[in-house]
Amino acid sequence: MDRPLVAGWQCVVCGASVDIAQPFTWRCPNATETDRRHAMQLVQGVAPLLSTGEPNPFLAFRRYLAWDGFVAAHGLTPASRHAMVAELDTLVASVAGTGFVTTPFERADSLSEALGFGADGGVWVKDETHNVAGSHKARHLFTILLHLRAAEQLGLARWATRPPLAIASCGNAALAAATLAAAVSWPIRVFVPVGANPAVVARLHSLDAHVVECPRLPADPPGDPCVHRFREAVAQGAVPFSVQGPENAWCLDGGRTIGWEIALQAGEQISDEVSRRPLDRLFVQVGGGAFAASVAAGYRMSGATPSLHAVQTEACAPLLRAWDRSSSLGGAAQAAAHWSECMWPWEHVGNSAADGILDDETYDWLPVLGAMAESHGSPVVVSEAHVLQANDLGCRTTGIDASHTGTAGLAGLLAVRDEVRADERVAVIFSGIRR
Repeated sequence: MDRPLVAGWQCVVCGASVDIAQPFTWRCPNATETDRRHAMQLVQGVAPLLSTGEPNPFLAFRRYLAWDGFVAAHGLTPASRHAMVAELDTLVASVAGTGFVTTPFERADSLSEALGFGADGGVWVKDETHNVAGSHKARHLFTILLHLRAAEQLGLARWATRPPLAIASCGNAALAAATLAAAVSWPIRVFVPVGANPAVVARLHSLDAHVVECPRLPADPPGDPCVHRFREAVAQGAVPFSVQGPENAWCLDGGRTIGWEIALQAGEQISDEVSRRPLDRLFVQVGGGAFAASVAAGYRMSGATPSLHAVQTEACAPLLRAWDRSSSLGGAAQAAAHWSECMWPWEHVGNSAADGILDDETYDWLPVLGAMAESHGSPVVVSEAHVLQANDLGCRTTGIDASHTGTAGLAGLLAVRDEVRADERVAVIFSGIRR
């Protein structure tokens, strides 16, 4: 059947519900500029996780996407929904040089041997470095763009002239956002920190993005000044083109394609009659948290729950603090009621080669905490030595030219290697290319 499976959204904090047919549901309807402590989750029907076999994951798993439920609710036929994804993917490929494809997931034999795993165990690597704009970030943003394009075609858009898209980012998310915006000639404002990578800034300019450097202002509250300027732009009418769930929940939709791919690829490659769980552990690097939240949510739909380990660095580890504090307040299931006691900006963000995960807040902390608790996982905080070692070892043994942020999940495995049996099956995601 081609029946969509997503019925709507529900806030895990206040309980507010939004029907899937409602357009522009970026945030909980009860969220305000002074009360951002809300988090939307998808209300998803249960069905076996199956792929159509098409290489594009947004086509292979279309019926599981919230976007598909949205356009179906407005009367678009399955053929029209398929065509809309394919058309937008073609436009993206014209700018990025590639459209969206299912990315490789393979046992890294040399890496597994170097880490002392046995033949029954090992490390499986998901390689996102050749995805659109060189990282996983475009997956999150593609469903937002699909939503916007569909709203225009359905006559639901509330603008005569397109409002600018807006994102706060210093790297891969910014490049992904600018790439997708360029594909459809949509204006975009990118809020970057002072001293952002010149190569990244140059590429943003080449994609016709409006780049705004964001020094800290005297009146700024705690937190990232790029996020402050981004929120001001959204308050003035810009569309939040963000990879942070509380800013735009639609980013959690597309990110799930990674989890779906891993679940099916793992099942095909390493399942056996002895083990019901083809993967024992999943290490995912965490900055804002949408990546880990989406991967876990997607994988969970397969019925399997490998232990999730969210990885941050010693330079910035708000998630571990939230995990520890929530444990004394009733656990992850009760964390939403104790937001202010668990999550706030990291006071002194240090430096790390894995600079893409130095978000001073884990914005999507609630679903990540929930996924770790459900799977009997835990957060892992790594030293800078492990960050550097993981990148050297991971790139050298696999031949994948990933960034330090991209290999930070492997750093988490290195940090707790003594706790992982040699026969365990572990997955990491090399999430972005070295620039």
